[in-house]
This record gives sequence, C-alpha cells and structure tokens, in this order.
Amino acid sequence: MRVRTIVVILAAAVGLGLLTGRFVLPARSTTTVAPGAAPAPPGDGSAAPKPAGGPMTDRHLLAAAEFGKVGFSKHIHVRDRVGDGRYANAACAGEKTLGETLGGPGAHFRGLLTTTDTDDGDPTLAVNIEDQVAREVAADAGSPALAQNYAQRLLLEEVPCQEEPAAHWVYGPTHTIDVAPRITASWMSSYDGDLNTTGTAPRGKEPCGGIAVLRNGSHYGVLEVDACLDTAAMTRIVRAAVTRL
Repeated sequence: MRVRTIVVILAAAVGLGLLTGRFVLPARSTTTVAPGAAPAPPGDGSAAPKPAGGPMTDRHLLAAAEFGKVGFSKHIHVRDRVGDGRYANAACAGEKTLGETLGGPGAHFRGLLTTTDTDDGDPTLAVNIEDQVAREVAADAGSPALAQNYAQRLLLEEVPCQEEPAAHWVYGPTHTIDVAPRITASWMSSYDGDLNTTGTAPRGKEPCGGIAVLRNGSHYGVLEVDACLDTAAMTRIVRAAVTRL
C-alpha cells in the first residue's frame, strides 16, 4: 500500500476516534463562567434532558436539597404559591408584577427560607431578607419561541444594574449556561456596595449570590439567590434550576 494512502487512512481513523476504540462526539459548551471559576460538575453520561412543555407544576421548581450540595448547612423551609406578584429585584425591575410585565396566567412562586416568619401577603418572602435563601418565579409561556422572548425581556430589565454609582450594590457580567438546545440560563452575580469602587463589579472578587433568568422549552423563570454563594456555587444552583424547569 502506498505511503500516501496509509497516511490518509490513519488521519481518518484519528478523526473518528477509532484508534482509541471509541467515537469522538461533538463537544457541547455547557457553562460560561468568570475566568478562574470552577465550572459545574460534568454530567453522569446520561442523555441530554428534553425541553419542557405544558403546564408548570411545583416539581419544576428548584429543590431545597440543591443548596446542601453547595455547602449551605442551614435548614431550608419551602413555601409555594400560584398567582401573581413581584418577580425580581425591585431596584432593577421596579415593583411591577409578572402579570403587569408579561401578561398571561398566574405563575408558580417558590420561596426557600431559613425561617417560618414570612410576609403576610406573600409566604414565599421572608420578613427579614437575611432569612431568604432564594426565590423562584416560573411559568409556562405556551411555546418555546414565546418563552425565549419573555426570558430576553426579563434579562434586559436586570442589565442596567450592572452599572451603579460607586458604593452602591451592583450586578456583575452576564454568565451563560447552556444545558441543551432550548435549555439555557443567563445569570449575574451580586456584589455589595463596599466592593463597588468604579461603578461596575470588581475584578477578581467572588460574588455574594445573584439573579438568573431561566428558559427550558416553553417554560421560563427568574431565580434570585440571596444566600451568599460564590461563582462556582451559583453556577451549580442555576444549572440545577434550569434543568429542573
């Protein structure tokens, strides 16, 4: 066999992964995080999740157990409700309700709290913000295209808080987590005002929680994390939330 023919065959075999006894699958970019941050742990080899569709239920909302996996040790109380209400950081989105912003039927609200002392008008909100671990608001848009539209609009509402006067709390750059086609999340880390000296998020500093906009098939949602989680922990929590959504 000619040398040129052998080279061609070997090159093709390497490209297919046959020389190692396995096929090479296209790599998927699953997480984009800040430089130096630990990405979410790899999957267990199971098939990629399918995009969600149909009505929302409580089982689509983030489980309290996910916080234990990132080292949060306090007991978490779960409070759910269905209806309308404030859905994101009021300093960015204002005091509007989800219905006022997007219309449509009532959403599912879940509060994760370290207390049973909750707001009289909304059991998913702790009376003391220090007792709020996280809060998720999610709904079914009716179609993947509309869910994408809603998610983009909700994210744009939070973007202005990436620039704030020095000494004011501020959101960091937008991170993207792509779990599978039509299952994606965008999140921003949160920084206290004492770390904001230039009007934007500090470089090289770990955040203290943050906010995420989620989209899974026809489902969409907003997740606020008040617990002081760093980049790696936030990445894992947001990934768990959008996968479950």
